Amino acid sequence: MTIARSQIIQLAETLFYHCVSRCVRRAFLCGVDQVSQQSFEHRRAWLIERIHLLVSVFTIDVAGYAIMSNHYHLILHVNHAAAQALSDREVAERWQVLFKGSKVVDRYLAGEEGVAELAQATLAKWRAQLFDISWFMRCLNENIARRANAEDNCTGRFWEGRFKSQPLLDEKALLAAMVYVDLNPIRAEMCKCIPESEFTSAYERIHGKPCEDSTGASKKPLMSFISTDSNLDEAYLPCTQDQYFELLDWSSKVVRADKKGVVSIEQPPLLQQLAFNQNQWQILCTSLGKVTHGAIGAPNQVEHFHQSRGCKRRPRTDVVVQLFG
Repeated sequence: MTIARSQIIQLAETLFYHCVSRCVRRAFLCGVDQVSQQSFEHRRAWLIERIHLLVSVFTIDVAGYAIMSNHYHLILHVNHAAAQALSDREVAERWQVLFKGSKVVDRYLAGEEGVAELAQATLAKWRAQLFDISWFMRCLNENIARRANAEDNCTGRFWEGRFKSQPLLDEKALLAAMVYVDLNPIRAEMCKCIPESEFTSAYERIHGKPCEDSTGASKKPLMSFISTDSNLDEAYLPCTQDQYFELLDWSSKVVRADKKGVVSIEQPPLLQQLAFNQNQWQILCTSLGKVTHGAIGAPNQVEHFHQSRGCKRRPRTDVVVQLFG
């Protein structure tokens, strides 16, 4: 049975979510269609450009992404505190980058107090939508669907139903999902190593691609890793960039099981800190999207998450215990 999005996305439990959208009818989002031999490779740039634009408007950070041939992955962080810190004028300016404004709001910002109550209600609604994952994904998917349908000279649904969202309840779940997403092209045999895995967050972090759209406008970069000079009042990923890339590199060699002797016996320090053994981590790196479709994290956190949703049935936790217990 379909679960309401409001029950899946619960900011009181976690601010991190793994989201996936897949094309309908096995249509090609990107890459080369093996039947028609038509290339849709340029659509990858559409997605990257749109993602960076939306991140500059919404108070939602992108911790990781991978653009595949018929689907894409996003690791999103909802920056609720940043949304609350925006002034009314900043809320209106961000909203009007994507949508029509409001004459009432314009009058209020110009100093007309008589419309304050109505304008503040509108601004409160806009502010809430600026940290809403559903609105973020809607603005991404609608834009790509319209452009793709126009290019294909067709109408109708481009995406396969609703996007999937998976709550990431702790640091272990977050880092596991990030590695899983960044290794998608290697698992799909689209490339042989991380520096060659184009259209992923790992590739962008390594090569420092400028976050600019086709007009040259500067965009907000990916979510930052923590460092010695990080401002602890801001949101950061729970490890350093060097630690993450060491873990990612080691994990990419685990994924390439066809190469004997590639995997180092010594595990990365970060993996040891996360208390994963090699078998648990290999399952997550290769099969995260298959072994569990719901919230992931420590068993007690998963159970608490389901209880907070008001679920009467006890959630299945055997896979979660196997991987995180």
